[in-house]
Amino acid sequence: MTALTPIFSQAEICTAQEFINQSNNVVILTHMSPDGDAMGSSLAMRHFLEAQGKHVSVIVPNAFPDFLAWLPKADEDIIYESRRAEADVLLDQADLVICTDFNEPKRIGSLGDKLLTLTCRKMMIDHHLHPADFPDLTLSYPSSPSTCELIYRLICELQRSDLPSTGVADLQRSDLTNIATCIYTGMMTDTGNFSFNSNYPEMYQIVSELVALGVNKDAIYNRVFNAYSADRMRLMGYCLYQKMRIFPERHTALIYLSRKELYRFNFQSGDAEGIVNLPLQIKDIHYSCFMREDKVNPTEVALANGSKTKIKISLRSQGNRPVNVFAKDIFGGGGHANASGGEYYGPLPEAVQLFMDNYTQYFDKE
Repeated sequence: MTALTPIFSQAEICTAQEFINQSNNVVILTHMSPDGDAMGSSLAMRHFLEAQGKHVSVIVPNAFPDFLAWLPKADEDIIYESRRAEADVLLDQADLVICTDFNEPKRIGSLGDKLLTLTCRKMMIDHHLHPADFPDLTLSYPSSPSTCELIYRLICELQRSDLPSTGVADLQRSDLTNIATCIYTGMMTDTGNFSFNSNYPEMYQIVSELVALGVNKDAIYNRVFNAYSADRMRLMGYCLYQKMRIFPERHTALIYLSRKELYRFNFQSGDAEGIVNLPLQIKDIHYSCFMREDKVNPTEVALANGSKTKIKISLRSQGNRPVNVFAKDIFGGGGHANASGGEYYGPLPEAVQLFMDNYTQYFDKE
């Protein structure tokens, strides 16, 4: 691991080191509907901390996609939705809770309510805007393309020999390969296979180092992007042929799907991944929005205000055309400038109308 431009302060690194050194039971949390960055960052931290002799559990609010199930130790993640009692015991016993890839408790549903009752130390490692102030240590860097990159940088800093009393053991080759595999997966997925938020040299320095540590980047790409079902391919065709609406005056595309339509294509968790990016392949389309209807799961009841349906909203853009402000203002979400999202608790037609009423105020004509 070679030197990178420091982004953490010496005080932040020393505090993170202290928290880790003084903890034996660590719980790592990540956001609802975990994506590649959420899974990669939480599992990379797990492998790193277990190499230090810590007892570590990863708890996710709900199920993650099958195309991420191959990640090292993903099969040991505890899904809060179905194993709540077990997860609560682990949280009550924790010395340290590490929150990866989310910036506020509401992003983990009812698991967030439990988080706020805990008296143990809490650390946030995240790259989304406007972090809440619940952690004891916040490592929040919105300029970073992925939380996984932050995890890599943090591990590099904690491995520095000039830090006093690091307490960090030398990592074995197998530990390094597992950590690197998880980190690369998150970096790749959160940049659309390095197609956005990825135009700076140090990212590729990190990628080079990850490959040197044993990452098979071609195999990871195939496992993530070439592992879908035939039903998912048919769903994509249906979206493009029958459901895509184009608004040329704002260079915008919109696709939305009801639960009935998803059921028609035997929808599984993860099948919607990447659909929002498809319209951006059309000439002169700079903005894309994808909405899909879902049930409110048990971890979201408090957020839903009585609604039984949730609309998951994904937004993408190209170039210097941010969508994160629109996501925050209209759908209470957020994210990167070119890749954001949010939720709407209510009927799908209402969410579509909310988009239609507001997108012209945020999306440029040129």
